[in-house]
Amino acid sequence: MSAPLDEKTRALVVATVPALKAHGLAITEEMYKRLLSHPEIRDLFNLSHQRDLEQPKALALAVLAYAEHINDLGKLRGMVERIAEKHVGLNILPEHYPFVADALIGAIKHVLGDAATPEIIDAWGKAYWFLADVLIGREKQIYDEHEHAPGGWKGWREFTVRARHKETPFITSFDLVPVDGKPLFHHKAGQYLSFKLDIPGHGSQRRNYSISSAPGADHYRITVKRHDQGVVSTWLHDSVQVGDILQAANPAGDFFLDEASHAPVVLLAAGVGLTPLISMIEDLVATHSGRKIHYVLGADTVDLAAFVPFVTSLATAGKLTAEFFFAKGNVPAGNLPGQPVAQSNVASSGWLHRTLSHLTGSKRTIPEAVSSAGITVHSGHITQDWLRKNLDHAATYYICGPDSFMRDMIETLRNEQLSGSQIRYEIFGSASDPALVI
Repeated sequence: MSAPLDEKTRALVVATVPALKAHGLAITEEMYKRLLSHPEIRDLFNLSHQRDLEQPKALALAVLAYAEHINDLGKLRGMVERIAEKHVGLNILPEHYPFVADALIGAIKHVLGDAATPEIIDAWGKAYWFLADVLIGREKQIYDEHEHAPGGWKGWREFTVRARHKETPFITSFDLVPVDGKPLFHHKAGQYLSFKLDIPGHGSQRRNYSISSAPGADHYRITVKRHDQGVVSTWLHDSVQVGDILQAANPAGDFFLDEASHAPVVLLAAGVGLTPLISMIEDLVATHSGRKIHYVLGADTVDLAAFVPFVTSLATAGKLTAEFFFAKGNVPAGNLPGQPVAQSNVASSGWLHRTLSHLTGSKRTIPEAVSSAGITVHSGHITQDWLRKNLDHAATYYICGPDSFMRDMIETLRNEQLSGSQIRYEIFGSASDPALVI
């Protein structure tokens, strides 16, 4: 464990905050350029996040947050835990850290030029290794916990694709079972798997996918949305079949269901952000928690909304309530706004699926919600105004989706004075939005 940073070092790091605000992205772009010149390091990264600058933006925000809070590092506890969990998922090891140190310090010198005095460089060197030691220590704890837990492992483990399920035209689930036939680590509902994949024509790739199945099952299920330009998602959809083998690291992530709580649960999702929340729903139902569950999903169309029949069946059984928002949704003729739909049709699993399957085909938009049997269907987006009007101050909110969606939801909940422990969220990819960094 590193000794605490001395006052002079912390003061010099704080003094670089204006420069980081002005040139932070240039520094992290240069840093990644240097870092990814090493093949053994390049293979650890999702390179698509380099092309859209998501990862350099996220790192620039993290470095700035570190500099701004270096005198009160307790505020960065959540950020540090999130980074450590992602590093464990990717099998980042202590020997990788010197590469990052050289790249970061070199990038600061390159971008800031003469402003990067020897004193500044020395201070940032000490600051980097202090944080690196914290992360290395925490990562070792997680690695050890995983390796010694029942069903746990360290490094990469081979899994066979036991089944594929086409959830929608654009979303497919894959059931994975261990090749060695040994037990599975009991993941926490909401966590993800990290994969090391060899894609023909694209080489080694790393991706994280949330586990959409309940803890304790005999398999892990991941649910993947196909992206037109997505190298890995396209390969999974088009090429990976039953019997194929994938390599995955132990489940990881700091976004998971608090099973010790008895508070109501509100699950807010947009798009494929629903995947970790489906695992939470399955866990809550399987453990007979008795907690009030309210599931809210926003999607452009029903073709981007997986597990609608599953959620519908739970709602009709009284196990949860659900609301679906479709930005491009229309209600079919015969189900006009304000007209309740017969319970028998819902229970037969036909109503909601038939209704939603026609949502994009009718010219009748839904000016108001259509409700029946614990389910409400809206046109439009999940908005901050809707959230304020329907706020449950006693609930814990679990949020997952695009950064802009999460920012709006989190901002609203914070403004309504919900505590930090009541607002939990997962970031797909890197935290490139300032509101999501800490």
